[in-house]
Amino acid sequence: MIKHIVCFKLKDNSEAQCNKAAEVLRSMQGNVDLIREIEVGVDFLHSQRSYDVILQVVLDDANALELYQKDAYHCEVVKKHMHAVTDTSVAIDYNLD
Repeated sequence: MIKHIVCFKLKDNSEAQCNKAAEVLRSMQGNVDLIREIEVGVDFLHSQRSYDVILQVVLDDANALELYQKDAYHCEVVKKHMHAVTDTSVAIDYNLD
């Protein structure tokens, strides 16, 4: 199993925009079949080093991660929205085994 984590720093980190981004990320549940588990969170601390929204998904393996990156819903809906509202992001992918 692979865990894919992305932290997003939004251009506008108002509560409304953070919640909208979280909603878009959560919309992958049921729309991206490769996802085994999904967790999305919105930061409440708002420190200088904080990121605004986090996405964590669990996928079967590295091949599933590659297919996830090319998934039509992920690309056309989620990435499109997140690229438009994100100032910067960081990611990590690791094996759960």
